[in-house]
Amino acid sequence: MAKIRIMLADDHTLFRQGIRTLISAEADMEVVGEASNGGDAVEKAGECRPDVVLMDIGMVGLSSFEATRQIKKHRPETRVLFLTMYDDEDYLVEGMEVGASGYVLKDSPAAQLTAAIRDICRGGSYLSPRMLSQLVDDFRSRIKSANRMPRFATLTTREREVLKILAEGSSVKEIACDLNLSVKTVEAHKFNLMRKLDIHNKAQLVQYAIQKKIIKIPNLVS
Repeated sequence: MAKIRIMLADDHTLFRQGIRTLISAEADMEVVGEASNGGDAVEKAGECRPDVVLMDIGMVGLSSFEATRQIKKHRPETRVLFLTMYDDEDYLVEGMEVGASGYVLKDSPAAQLTAAIRDICRGGSYLSPRMLSQLVDDFRSRIKSANRMPRFATLTTREREVLKILAEGSSVKEIACDLNLSVKTVEAHKFNLMRKLDIHNKAQLVQYAIQKKIIKIPNLVS
């Protein structure tokens, strides 16, 4: 049976060495390449053709999210698993938007990482249990407070339009250009809709847009 081919993308040499040692102990896995920044990750993914890229967040140069986007563009069959210290919902959402198949925290047990690798290789997706718990807690909190939150109907037509485009990933400047509005006007619409909906960050905005079926659920499996 062919081994799962894994490439490591992380700017800490000792961490890469530790992960390489961990993976070498697994009979069905092997490390076929390493990269220390996003640009190298894109180049080496094309050279060594891994089944899975373990991608750090916060490397210098090309961002890990853009590197993931490029890897998925040129090698859609390669799965990207973010392996990071950041338990941040915004990073999670952005990672899924660019085509990652999973998100694992660096302080997770080794068994979680190897399980995640195997799951995404079988076509599934994987979230670190702590991130999943965080999302579930946030969702429960929103359900409990739903009766106190302003309804979607309170938004103006323009605010609904801005909400949809923001949730789809456009920046304020891009929205201003598309709608032929000033950046300040779009910022005002964004501020008003987030105040009315009691939304405080991009992850909550995306979750709300999905809940209200304003946008489709991001595809976790490429």
